[in-house]
Amino acid sequence: QVELMESGGGSVQAGGSLRLSCATSPNSYSGVAWFRQGAGKEREEREPVAAICAGSGDTFYSDSVKGRFTISQDNFKTTVYLNMTSLRPEDTGMYYCAARPRFSTCGSRWALPELYRNNWGQGTQVTVSA
Repeated sequence: QVELMESGGGSVQAGGSLRLSCATSPNSYSGVAWFRQGAGKEREEREPVAAICAGSGDTFYSDSVKGRFTISQDNFKTTVYLNMTSLRPEDTGMYYCAARPRFSTCGSRWALPELYRNNWGQGTQVTVSA
C-alpha cells in the first residue's frame, strides 16, 4: 500500500491560487492522481482532476481544470504538486491524492478511481468564495 499525505488546502477568493502537495515515499508509485469530492457527495462521486505518470512524466487533466491547473512532481518522486490558478467557486471541495503502486500501469485510464484501490490520502479542503 502506498502512503500519501495531502497539504496546502485553504480558503481563497475566486480568481486566486493555491498549491496542493501530496507527499509519499520515494519511487513508490507509477502514477498519482488528484480527485475532488464536493460537499454532500459520496466517495463514489469523486471527480477526477489531474494525474501524472512517474516514469514518463505524462500529465492528464479533466476538461474543467485544463489551462488553470498544473500537476507536477519533484525529481525524487516523493511529492506531487497541484498548482491551481484562476480558482472558481465550483472548484470547492475536498481534494484527495491517490496513487497506483510502482510497476502498475499509468496512462489513459487515470480517471477511474477504482484503479487506485486503497491508496488514498486523507484529503485537504479547498474553499473558493465568490
